[in-house]
Amino acid sequence: MTEQPQITDSHCHLDFPDFDAERPEVIARAVAAGVTRMVTICTRFVNLPNVRRIADENAPVFWAAGVHPMSVAEHPPVTVDELVALSTHPKFVGIGETGLDYHYTADSAEAQQESLRIHIAAARETGLPLIIHARDADDDMARILTEEYRNGAYSCVMHCFSSSAELATAALDLGFYLSMSGIAAFPKSTELRAIFAAAPLDRILVETDSPYLAPPPHRGKRNEPAYTAHTAAKGAETMGVDLATFARATQDNFDRLFWKAAEWRAAA
Repeated sequence: MTEQPQITDSHCHLDFPDFDAERPEVIARAVAAGVTRMVTICTRFVNLPNVRRIADENAPVFWAAGVHPMSVAEHPPVTVDELVALSTHPKFVGIGETGLDYHYTADSAEAQQESLRIHIAAARETGLPLIIHARDADDDMARILTEEYRNGAYSCVMHCFSSSAELATAALDLGFYLSMSGIAAFPKSTELRAIFAAAPLDRILVETDSPYLAPPPHRGKRNEPAYTAHTAAKGAETMGVDLATFARATQDNFDRLFWKAAEWRAAA
């Protein structure tokens, strides 16, 4: 009997109301599908207590928090100290998601850039990975990430990566990671798969961004962490390796980047 590969959903939103009716069942289905860990992301500080509670009550779940770039204009300004204070929680493993999104919210570009730099400073101070959301802002994103790295090293994952090859190269050159979501499994995502295929296997993570972006065969439906298995299968095909090899590599990558989650597992 072939052992089921173990994988990690490095980015999901288990606090969203889409999961309110069956959150325990959703987490159980993920574990049954080989998803041994999930990182649930808080995007608004008003939701911090609920996100933290979900992590506290579910052994496979870790959490991260930041101010989503699309919420910056309506969210009270966050400080470095506020973000750093969250890192005292034993299952808090990352800073963000933060970043730049000019698709719908270009009018808040300046505030987004300021917020991004604050999150970078918190990632640098805590040693926790920065979790980046980037959409239609590739030039500014590459510039700010590079400028800030010159001011002091930090680690980072480009969450749900679906940007240009140029931004991928800029991120990889800084030692950052690219996270593969269900978008990479969409039939028309050939250019995106080519970007991942050209990237080093030791810089790839997988995620759902659930409840969004369900991969085939669930496209168009609510996504959930169990479906990371479908993205991992497409990832293995894209990278030209078998699923077991891909799963092991992405687990090692997650452990290296999200070192606090790895230490928790080691101590459990």
